[in-house]
Amino acid sequence: MAKKSVASLQTGSKRLTKAIKMKKSPKSGAYVFEEQIMAPDQVNDFFKEK
Repeated sequence: MAKKSVASLQTGSKRLTKAIKMKKSPKSGAYVFEEQIMAPDQVNDFFKEK
């Protein structure tokens, strides 16, 4: 699991964070990466959901 605040994602007064979560696919067994750009206060909720 990764959390990164990227300078290019900062627009005006809003600060955004790109969160990347690694999940294992039940179908193939391969790992899949799920990426989402969100506000920093939503990151913990993103990592808690399965």
